[in-house]
Amino acid sequence: MSYDAVVLVSFGGPERPEDVMPFLQNVTRGRGVPPERLAEVAEHYQHFGGVSPINQQCRELLAAVRADFAAHGVDLPIYWGNRNWDPMLADTVTQMRDDGITRALAFVTSAYGGYSSCRQYQEDIAAARAAVGPDAPVIEKLRQFWDHPGFVEPHVDAVRAALGQLDPAQRDTTRLVFTAHSIPSSMAANAGPHGGRYEAQLHETARLVAAAAAPDLRYDLVWQSRSGPPQVPWLEPDINDHLAALAQGGTTAVVVSPIGFVSDHLEVVWDLDTEARETAKQLGLDFVRAGTPGTDPRFVTMVRELVTERTDPDGAQLRRRLGELPMWDTCPTVCCVPTRRP
Repeated sequence: MSYDAVVLVSFGGPERPEDVMPFLQNVTRGRGVPPERLAEVAEHYQHFGGVSPINQQCRELLAAVRADFAAHGVDLPIYWGNRNWDPMLADTVTQMRDDGITRALAFVTSAYGGYSSCRQYQEDIAAARAAVGPDAPVIEKLRQFWDHPGFVEPHVDAVRAALGQLDPAQRDTTRLVFTAHSIPSSMAANAGPHGGRYEAQLHETARLVAAAAAPDLRYDLVWQSRSGPPQVPWLEPDINDHLAALAQGGTTAVVVSPIGFVSDHLEVVWDLDTEARETAKQLGLDFVRAGTPGTDPRFVTMVRELVTERTDPDGAQLRRRLGELPMWDTCPTVCCVPTRRP
């Protein structure tokens, strides 16, 4: 199959204080999130001047991938469009059409399967194409990359570096805590063609990172950044509750690794670096937060490799992965269909 462009598709984030509430309303539209919760999250953004780090991180990733493509002879332009804020995906697809693009591959800044992390991005792409009209380019999402070495290995090195900041005398009472964005339990149950895909992939990533970074340490996968109405069950335990349980059980130090994320955006710098760190301080736990891939050269190379898998006639033989869970290039139509709109 021939392609003539790549588009980076991401979540988006505000870049001015006055953008914060409209952005959050875009994110939560139709989800029944209480106004007081929106106001609380808006305050988190204001701690950072009303600017989310994610857009700048996308710009940096775009620059790195463009340089990598050029260095390796991949002659494909790279566009960028967001789900929730400028540059909006429909505007980007319009530009792609005007530039004569007919078929493109989409790299989404989420490694995992599930409604919010995969299917909703495909719905966003379909909606953007519909808004542009019959001349919109065909856009196909690249595969999930939870177990690609270019994603796993930067997390491994980040955990090792974080452990190096702790007192070696505490090793026996140190715990690795992997985190990802919590989602409604019903959404987790419907993730993938047979259910449970989101959690299964995250457990595999946690296992791969822990085995390579610190096989002697115990680890847990927990959840963060819940945003739904309180009466709806979400994945638990929350990171803050888990830290309290660890402290009670004799843990003295934690390395928190946000394997659910590709860069240090707001859910990382607020929910972990601010709230979870303060929780750990109150509990008397030493706390180090491991980094995310960002523009690590291995992660940048991974983007090119995912593209090559789909553009090279021998792409299937070029595929690199570390895990054992089933994977596919194109998601089955039965994947991640919610029982109701989240």
